[in-house]
Amino acid sequence: YNAWCRDNKFNSMLPKAAKVAKEKQKQTLLDGHLKEIPKSETAKPYSDSAFREAAIEWLIATDQPIQAFEHPKFRNMIDIASRATNSVAIPSCKMTREEIVDMFARRMDNLKAHLKVRKCV
Repeated sequence: YNAWCRDNKFNSMLPKAAKVAKEKQKQTLLDGHLKEIPKSETAKPYSDSAFREAAIEWLIATDQPIQAFEHPKFRNMIDIASRATNSVAIPSCKMTREEIVDMFARRMDNLKAHLKVRKCV
């Protein structure tokens, strides 16, 4: 096996050969591979014009109707986000999907309870 490994330039995985190979290895230096990480951009301060530009870009990129800005649910979302003290955590797709299913189940339970009360009256 060892002769075959040598002839075929194959690293033997036998415990003794692996130990010898490990002892021969030296850790290489990272100096040539290190790169300075650029400082991340700081958050731009709020301005009405920057918000308006971002909102319009979102409207176009997602193919929303212009009336989307006037929708009460959109305005409610922006109003809630505006009260954030640090930043707004945008939910992931998985979290959003789970929340939609949970909201649906809660609303179905409320509807069942409402219909049950109405039926008894």
